[in-house]
Amino acid sequence: MFRFRFRWPVAHGFTLIELLVVIAIIAILIALLVPAVQKVREAAARIQCQNQLKQLALACHNYADTNKRQLPPGGYYNWGDNRGSWLVYTLPYMEQTAMFGRATQLAGAPLATTPNSIAGAAYTNAFGPLPYGRCPSDDWAGQPQNTAGAVSNYVGSLGPQCAIGPCGYNPNQQFCMTGYAGYQTSPDHGNSQANTDIRGLFNRIGATIMFPASIPDGTSNTILIGEALPGSHDHLAMNHWWDYNNGASHCTTIIPINSFLPELALNTTCQNQPSNWNISWGFSSRHSGGTNFAFADGSIHFISQTINHVTYQRLGCRNDGQPTGNYE
Repeated sequence: MFRFRFRWPVAHGFTLIELLVVIAIIAILIALLVPAVQKVREAAARIQCQNQLKQLALACHNYADTNKRQLPPGGYYNWGDNRGSWLVYTLPYMEQTAMFGRATQLAGAPLATTPNSIAGAAYTNAFGPLPYGRCPSDDWAGQPQNTAGAVSNYVGSLGPQCAIGPCGYNPNQQFCMTGYAGYQTSPDHGNSQANTDIRGLFNRIGATIMFPASIPDGTSNTILIGEALPGSHDHLAMNHWWDYNNGASHCTTIIPINSFLPELALNTTCQNQPSNWNISWGFSSRHSGGTNFAFADGSIHFISQTINHVTYQRLGCRNDGQPTGNYE
């Protein structure tokens, strides 16, 4: 009796050449895909940074509206009286009333008058990380002795304020001198309580900047806040955004944008270190080609690191009386 038997076809595996071809095609596709994904991620990070700058600028406006038309202080009064950075005073306008309340309970309302009133471990617990303080493009993970949780990438602008360093190497000091771009020589680092000495909109010792009366150049022509990298800025790396002397208002426009990135720091000399303020206290970011800024009118601009240097100083200075021209 005849019986039909079904025979499955014999399966053949890939040859070595076929397998190599497939692997090569996959490698090519990955090589094409990864840069595209990275570009999308960076675009999203840049937008997030811009949004956070926008909210901080509006918080400064709201602070001025309720505080006799004054911008939030970049510091307060003198070296022994630590009443907090401008980031502290904008907390209630950034939906962080609870955090602000914890601080005032410790210091005495409002962040009161006793010397070193917001120093110490208690404030580390009261404040903690700033929810909107980090730009996701910056991957700085902190110094060995701390973490990056209590640092901010957003710094109030000193404008073209002088910033001599401790090393005797001050290549950018010439750009804050009288005659360079229409303003007068200024005290180093914004160390003055007289607003006539302050070129930008922030300082760390409490000079009062009125909004908008102290900005005769116009709010749309004056930088308010910009991005900076704690990896190349020694005061930001101190890792306490709430402390008046930990970098929140420690960037000057005399230093070109992105001119001193963390990887440029050398371990051999003081000259090329984050502690040399004449090269490290500049605005910088991990965005390709420039840095985001919030202007005093609340607008956000990405300024190229190739901007004309004189134009950049005039954007930083609130009262030089000079036109800025096209800067984007």
